[in-house]
Amino acid sequence: MAAEQQAHTREYETIYILRPDVTVEGARKVAARVEEVTQRENGRLTLVESWGRRTLSYPLKKCRRGVYVYFKYLGGGVVVSEIERNLRMLDEVLKYQTVLVRRDVEVEALTISEEDTKFTDIEPLPADEPPETREAILGLEFSRTVRREEEDRGGDDDDDSDSPFADVKKTEDDE
Repeated sequence: MAAEQQAHTREYETIYILRPDVTVEGARKVAARVEEVTQRENGRLTLVESWGRRTLSYPLKKCRRGVYVYFKYLGGGVVVSEIERNLRMLDEVLKYQTVLVRRDVEVEALTISEEDTKFTDIEPLPADEPPETREAILGLEFSRTVRREEEDRGGDDDDDSDSPFADVKKTEDDE
């Protein structure tokens, strides 16, 4: 009966989001922990993808961007709970989610390449990328390109031809 349980297992997928300012070493630490936990609990990684830095749909722990990592693995509920417990303990991880993909997977029928199961290094945070200011987050700050265009035109002109009210005539009360 134990051989039957080993032949059939469940397939899960997990996505975790790292802080946008995570270092390459920090991302490696999280990846190593996931690999170690999966192997220790008799699970098996089948696919690992690094999706890179992306804008979040809503702020998480005061972060507006994050580094997404997706991986699929085989195992039981113990593997899932242990991976999630470890992700919860790591400061670099903002959020994670695990989904059951298939309940009854034959392990012998799967062909898994070594290349697909290796965690790749993330791109380091660009040094020339300025940190977001509160004004930029709230949309109260002009972008640099708009400022440059205004400077190229000679600053604030009295010409309101770009204004949506350019065709409205001024009355004597307005002047």
